[in-house]
Amino acid sequence: MTFDKVLLDHGGGGRASHELIERVFVPRFQNPFLKEMNDSAVFDLNGANLAFTTDSYVVDPIFFPGGDIGSLAVCGTVNDLAMRGAKPYYLSVGFIMEEGFPLKDLEQILLSMERAAQEAGVQIVTGDTKVVPKGAVDKIFINTSGIGLIPKGFNIAGQNAQPGDAVLLSGTLGDHGLTILSKREGLAFESSLKSDAAPLNHLVQEILSTGPEIHVLRDPTRGGLATTLNEIAGQSQVGIEIWEETIPIRDSVSAASEILGLDPLYVANEGKLVAILPQSQAEAVLAVMKKNPYGQDAALIGEVKAENPGKVVLKTIIGGKRLLDMLTGEQLPRIC
Repeated sequence: MTFDKVLLDHGGGGRASHELIERVFVPRFQNPFLKEMNDSAVFDLNGANLAFTTDSYVVDPIFFPGGDIGSLAVCGTVNDLAMRGAKPYYLSVGFIMEEGFPLKDLEQILLSMERAAQEAGVQIVTGDTKVVPKGAVDKIFINTSGIGLIPKGFNIAGQNAQPGDAVLLSGTLGDHGLTILSKREGLAFESSLKSDAAPLNHLVQEILSTGPEIHVLRDPTRGGLATTLNEIAGQSQVGIEIWEETIPIRDSVSAASEILGLDPLYVANEGKLVAILPQSQAEAVLAVMKKNPYGQDAALIGEVKAENPGKVVLKTIIGGKRLLDMLTGEQLPRIC
């Protein structure tokens, strides 16, 4: 792809996003931490194995069933730390608001952030606030950064998937993305949709308690499950096969996706994780997941292969196979 300006596609989490990062940002900031291209940078500081991450939230609308931009910001940053096996401790938060933003809306967002931080067991310890002229930003944008501590003996990263590994998914796909889209466009469906935004760090700690051989954890946010698995397949240079019949998707999400012409495999999630680990641990980890409120619908959805390195293949319900590429273009802008 060639481009001379930034497009909405570049913020969608798919192929265009990856090309922008790899061609524009990485060459300027090249270092061993950034080169890994994981959700958080991991580094040693005086013997402590720390994870550090940052993210920005521009979701539209800012309030939606199941959460708002504030709870989404806290959960998203907590989850990025947890996907490296870290126990999150401290967050920063930066607000950019347009002049005239209602104080009652700000207070509601702060209350949501407080509640999400309490559930996750983290503290918001520093921050910043900027106000710009009306129209210079759409209502409110939030940036969060976080730091956490990784227990000794764990090395969880996108480049660690191995042939023979099991692929687990902690729950249903597409809930967040379809909720945002339906709310934004004023769509009504017979079954109500609700965002799955949630802090997953406690679930991850329970998974880690089963043993140190967890190879990869990743939350399938922008670009959905298909794009996330492509990232992992590329980082680890393995093939990944997933099975359509075992992938959990709510009936309401399937129906809404069919009406809107969307594929749930590419729709964003904010409270789900993918775990890749040895087959010998799959049953134990699946049992642990199902006992947690955020893993009740967990399922074994595939396996890692030596064949087709860097590719993701879907085995369909009727027994055929099709290639799942990264998301191309911007399916749902401003989803988080």
